[in-house]
Amino acid sequence: MDDNVLYHGMDRRTFVASLISGCVIAGTGMFSLYGDSIAHASPEITQPPLPYKEDALEPYISIKTIGFHYGKHHKAYVDKTNELAGPAGLGSLSLEEIIKKTAGSAGQIPIFNNAAQAWNHNFYWQSMLPGANKPNERLTKMINASFQSYDNLIKELQNAAVTQFGSGWAWLVLEQGKLKVTKTSNADNPLVYGQVPLLTLDVWEHAYYLDYQNRRADYAKAVLDNLLNWEFAAANLPKDA
Repeated sequence: MDDNVLYHGMDRRTFVASLISGCVIAGTGMFSLYGDSIAHASPEITQPPLPYKEDALEPYISIKTIGFHYGKHHKAYVDKTNELAGPAGLGSLSLEEIIKKTAGSAGQIPIFNNAAQAWNHNFYWQSMLPGANKPNERLTKMINASFQSYDNLIKELQNAAVTQFGSGWAWLVLEQGKLKVTKTSNADNPLVYGQVPLLTLDVWEHAYYLDYQNRRADYAKAVLDNLLNWEFAAANLPKDA
């Protein structure tokens, strides 16, 4: 079987885009492409399945943490987004569209927070993969151009994760043709700043506290050294980058 043809005939890039958008069309069995919509459908934001079994990230992230994080925290953001988006006239939009329409609007903060958190979590699960893998040649060249070396990139991601005050996210993004490490607070994400997210690390306490207690640095190192999904990062790069 061709490794690039997965999941009922979809290629890897299409499948990845479908999960990022979080726009599985309820009851149709069809996926919406990233940022697109299916005509005459009645969309509802649904929680994509994990791309691996709940115990697949052990020993770095336990099945117990996945159960609470994915099964309760992530699900709650998805459910609340659906509850709030419909009455606000946003129920037919994708997560990305909801985020962009509500970002910076004081009257729509709850919608933004829940939609962005649902999107961030979709992205987070895809940013990890059981078993370490390395960037492809194209990404390696971009990493060396922006950070001088892969090790320097990992150090910057580790620093972003550890120094994010309070809850938030550490990101590898593409900005104006160059790779950059950034961090965001709470539900904020790079989409609202015109950046292209490639990978993320969740540094909310619920992401690591059952396994690492207050040792956020140990959690970040475990993920960065062992679980980064560079195939996913490569799939998120625009073709013309």
